[in-house]
Amino acid sequence: MKLQEIQIKKILYATDLSENAVHAFSYAVSLADTYGAGITILYVMAKFPAEQFVLNMIHSDRWKEIKKRHYSEVKDELITKKREHLAMKEVLQAFSEAVQAGAPNHRFVTDEILIKTGPPAETIVDTAKKRRSDLIVMGTRGHSALADVLIGSTAGWVVRHSPIPVLVVRLPE
Repeated sequence: MKLQEIQIKKILYATDLSENAVHAFSYAVSLADTYGAGITILYVMAKFPAEQFVLNMIHSDRWKEIKKRHYSEVKDELITKKREHLAMKEVLQAFSEAVQAGAPNHRFVTDEILIKTGPPAETIVDTAKKRRSDLIVMGTRGHSALADVLIGSTAGWVVRHSPIPVLVVRLPE
């Protein structure tokens, strides 16, 4: 039997900034070093589907009227969100630099740092496809199988729906 040659050149590392996600970064760095791959760091800010929720509660004309009245507040909120994205990007850049400084035996390149808003699992898979990633690396909180069935998990959804291989890393006990 002939094994397929595996080429990993682009790793998408998805983080929720948890302790486990930091632990998973060790795996992304090790694989990047081994394969000479670049790492794209992705943080997804979950977005509540407010518009659909509101439209279930009130008529669309009333919703348009409310939005029109609060246009300037919404504009200010969008500017604040943009600042949050920039701050988060700076935090992740500092994190990547600190890991590089603290791991001189591992060579890796952070190709890009992305901050996106949307449903985390779908955004991770979509980003990996668009960036033509060879591997997704992410942590999981290690909920029980029953909890995953009842409430689902981001990592579980990504594993089930991604056409790209996924490495899910649990925090050691």
